[in-house]
Amino acid sequence: MAVTHWFDSGDEGQPYAATVRFSGQRIGVRGRPQPQDAFVRDEVIEALVPGSGPVSITVRVYDLAPGQWTVTANLIRGPHAGNRPRPVASRPGRAHTLPRAAWSWRRWALSSGPFHPVPTGWAPLVRLVSPPAVIPGSWLGLVVLGVLVGLAIQSVLLAREQVSISASLIVTVVALVAGLIGAKLRYIALHPRTWRYSPTEGWGVDGFLVVMPLVALAGLLAFRLPIGLFVDASTPALFFGVAIGRLGCFFTGCCAGRCTASRWGVWSSDRRVGARRIPTQLLESATGLVIGLATLGLLVLVRPAVGGIIFLGALITYSLLRRGLLRLRAERRTVRG
Repeated sequence: MAVTHWFDSGDEGQPYAATVRFSGQRIGVRGRPQPQDAFVRDEVIEALVPGSGPVSITVRVYDLAPGQWTVTANLIRGPHAGNRPRPVASRPGRAHTLPRAAWSWRRWALSSGPFHPVPTGWAPLVRLVSPPAVIPGSWLGLVVLGVLVGLAIQSVLLAREQVSISASLIVTVVALVAGLIGAKLRYIALHPRTWRYSPTEGWGVDGFLVVMPLVALAGLLAFRLPIGLFVDASTPALFFGVAIGRLGCFFTGCCAGRCTASRWGVWSSDRRVGARRIPTQLLESATGLVIGLATLGLLVLVRPAVGGIIFLGALITYSLLRRGLLRLRAERRTVRG
């Protein structure tokens, strides 16, 4: 089953860790209750920032007896005294009972939803239950759209230079597939213990940016295509694809930024915790859009004499900016993907 509750982050104070205890009982149990007829789970939310507004927490529980369940959530550890959340007042030392969460796409806001029994479901379908501000499948859809837009832009630019479109598309598609394999392997290397829990999710962009150019270079040599012209024409296509694809990250809840109380923050989710966050995905999308427009303008208006210089400059610029954006992400690790 999947269920979401919420609470307010408080008004002031230092960042803190909150603990939410979910308790569930199956309705209509006959005879002696079995272990699968009840559960208790504590969920810890790290680095919450007072003043950031409502915070949602989504829990998925597996290996339960099928049926209807009564599920409650209590905030058993939150901000320090004098900085307590506001959802439900309670006596000192007692837990705050949290309301269910409801999400409005029109108002882009979290609110209290009706309390009702929670049904169990088939485990693969429970994974598709959408937390607030998350659209399942949006990453794949927008990545595919980004690839198609990129291929169209690349084909138009190469056609202006009388370069074979069919050969270019073959090289590009093969390089894209190889780059995706490199991205997955990079993610596995960074998450050796946890990637198996979500084998279809998680991609290391650094792996993509290393493998794809190498495979593309081999294909260009094999088809005897002009290397400098090809990579320059592919540069705006690549970064327009980044601009579109990172929107998919935002709506899917991956690569989420840290919680913030700044008014420039955007309420979003990492598929478990929803909060006002630094919009790292949108910032990287904007970076890709700006680089894409700049390189497109250089190709059309300036046409540098040295082939490949646009690609090299754009790649260095993006890498430097991305390193700064990675520091704003919620996930912490020494090497990032």
